[in-house]
Amino acid sequence: MELRDSGAATPVRAPGYLSVSKSRLLALSASAAFMLLPGEMVRAQEGAAGAAEGNAEISNTAGTNGEAGAAGPDPEGTPDGATDEPPIETSVPPVVIEQQSDPEPAAPVVTAEPDPDPTPYSRPEPRRRAGTAQPAPSTTVPPSSTADGGFASQEAIEEAIFDLPVDGDTLNRGSSGVDGYFAAGTSSATKTNTLIMNIPGTVSIIPEELAEDQGANTLGQALLYVPGIAVQQGEGHRDQLTFRGQETTADFFVDGVRDDIETFRDLYNVQTIEVLKGPNAMIFGRGGGGGVINRVTKRADGIPIYEATLQLGSWGRARGTADVGQAISPNAAIRLNAMYEDSETFRDFSWLERYGINPTLGFKLGERTTLHFSYEYKTHDQNVDRGGPSIAGVPFEYPIETYFGQPNASFTNFDGHVATATLEHETKGGVQMRNHTFFADYDKLYQNIFASSPVNGPGPGLVELNGYQNSEARQNFVNQTDFSYSFAHGEHFRHTLVGGFEFGIQSNDAFRNLPVFGSPGSDIFTVNVPAANPTIFKRTRYDIPNRRRFTDLDTTSAFIQDQFEITRYFELIGGIRFDRFDVSFEDGLNDFRTSRVDDEWSPRVGGVLKPWENFHLYASYARSFLPANGDNFGALSVTASELEPETFENYETGFKWTIQPRLLLQGAIYQLDRDNQAVTVGPDTFARGLTRTRGQEIEISGYVTDKWQVFGGYAHTESEILYAGDDVALVGNSVESVPVDTFSLWNKYQLTEKWGFGLGVIHQAGWFAEADNAVKVPGYTRVDSAVYYDLNEHWSAQVNIENMFNTEYWISSHNNNNISYGAPTQAFATMKARW
Repeated sequence: MELRDSGAATPVRAPGYLSVSKSRLLALSASAAFMLLPGEMVRAQEGAAGAAEGNAEISNTAGTNGEAGAAGPDPEGTPDGATDEPPIETSVPPVVIEQQSDPEPAAPVVTAEPDPDPTPYSRPEPRRRAGTAQPAPSTTVPPSSTADGGFASQEAIEEAIFDLPVDGDTLNRGSSGVDGYFAAGTSSATKTNTLIMNIPGTVSIIPEELAEDQGANTLGQALLYVPGIAVQQGEGHRDQLTFRGQETTADFFVDGVRDDIETFRDLYNVQTIEVLKGPNAMIFGRGGGGGVINRVTKRADGIPIYEATLQLGSWGRARGTADVGQAISPNAAIRLNAMYEDSETFRDFSWLERYGINPTLGFKLGERTTLHFSYEYKTHDQNVDRGGPSIAGVPFEYPIETYFGQPNASFTNFDGHVATATLEHETKGGVQMRNHTFFADYDKLYQNIFASSPVNGPGPGLVELNGYQNSEARQNFVNQTDFSYSFAHGEHFRHTLVGGFEFGIQSNDAFRNLPVFGSPGSDIFTVNVPAANPTIFKRTRYDIPNRRRFTDLDTTSAFIQDQFEITRYFELIGGIRFDRFDVSFEDGLNDFRTSRVDDEWSPRVGGVLKPWENFHLYASYARSFLPANGDNFGALSVTASELEPETFENYETGFKWTIQPRLLLQGAIYQLDRDNQAVTVGPDTFARGLTRTRGQEIEISGYVTDKWQVFGGYAHTESEILYAGDDVALVGNSVESVPVDTFSLWNKYQLTEKWGFGLGVIHQAGWFAEADNAVKVPGYTRVDSAVYYDLNEHWSAQVNIENMFNTEYWISSHNNNNISYGAPTQAFATMKARW
């Protein structure tokens, strides 16, 4: 579809603003570089003697605190991981990868030195290709354990250049030990590479294989099967979630760095999605009250991969992706991920076009030093559709394809540039360091005409249409430096210390205009239309200024944490983070300026009791904060500038049970209080109050058998408004967009060497669209399915069917009169080629 000129210019900041931001950015970049380039970095290029010593013995010396990279019992039961085969000498350390194992058992590699107190359970069996015959049990030594607790063939290890982290000890950049739908650990929850069993909180990990099996191309689609998460409408132009009773548009991260621009996130370059529930400010900074979503991206690791996919389906869906990478020298690797999509949906006047390209480079600067670069350019253009209105307290029923609004005046354009550099180093003394620099430049326009009243609101059979246009320019700069060191004292005690600094600069310019319908000067600002025929094509101009907001934010943070293992049966984790949140705000319409500085401490403490090797209990307490305009830069008025930040306090207890080596069951009971919260009481009106969410969650993921994988769970969530200032009528109401019960379960079963099938169910109870509880959206149950076929090791195909019983349901809402239908039955086929 040809996009129409909106008539609004992209916000432009005065040169003084940009020069100041650039000066601060250069100063922080220089300081970060000097922090991580001491004398140790000069000695990063190891001499010949050191290299020879490294060739003689590969050490995988993880601590006994149950880190995902720790040495553990051999899956075949050989004592202390020893083998009966002579060791193979190699100068290449184990590599963190997530790939399918070779069909033939791999030759053994040099084994790691056994830890005095090995990890509590055997490593999972190597993952096999769906189209590969299952080998008969044997006493052959299994494929080598990698630094992340997963498995790789000897061939892959020899081809790999990088070991991430450098020796597999502590620092890492995301999920570890991934095998099918199962993940053994992550570093995102604690900044150290830790088994999920030993994390005192709920962690859900969506590996790439699970997202591909479900046919999920976007973050919102992949999160539908995570218990306790409600994927909201997001006004039809952004990711927006509610989990544990907390609504957010900003608690999204990529490789541990805040990624808060409002858009839809594609998964073409994503390795795993991590859902960390409960307040997480100790690790991630402001916000994160209900939890955070962290995407771990693919990067160059030297493993050869040549993969392409083509997806075609209902309503003209057409999508292609490519993933190509290899080593280009003994100490360098390159990888390229790319995506293009041109699709429509079941709704009238829908369209979507997006593409992305993400080249990455990796360099091994020495035996203990690596450097990675990444650049991503992405665009996302589509129509904006905010669903339909309500009538008499329930969603209005109408033909599901009907569009409410002016489709030619409702669309979004997004362009984003993201560049990162990551330097990792380990000293000879065992201190690991990681410096990560992130810079992003975003431009976004969205405009929409939508239903702004219930049916019969402006008159019998009528509904009001209103709208606005919003343009935004944002720049984010973040520099993180983390240090980690693990040591034992005595026979039964071990510490894993981690600390670090983070500096951030964000600038955001946001313009908003309101519409005029008809010819210029008509003074028609809203339109009443028949609810039975709500699509209009009246000339629409957005030329009434409504907002001119300029926001500058500087953040300075420091944290420290200790994971203290007291014998193999008990572990304590405690940490605290300091954040300085310095924001300046200007309203260009009335020449209003203000600023605010918040200094906040975010503590977290937890304990893990390990009565059995495969069953752990935990309890934790965490506190987070959110400044007055800290969630995507809202207005900072005189009143708001005087408000204290919102606070989140979470008390939680739960269990982790490794039912079998590749099957994890988690359960949690929690209470989360949010004070000074903004609760929605109208299209642009909020009240400040206290809400309390109490809930229980249970989740299962991994292999039930060698042929049957599962992912899903159940969540019961009760979220109540306890205080709402002068709006006493809200007290006792449920928080908006919080289903009391959610259940989801995805199954994949491998029938034969070549054929497999998937079956999933999603159930979500009803929810209130706003805090006034005037409109309740009914719940739904949806059944999905898939069929998989592997022609050979190079070619495979799958067909996914969503909503296979053609259930008519509402899937999300934004307020009482923006409620979206879910799609009817749709099917799409995906073909994959890999060499």
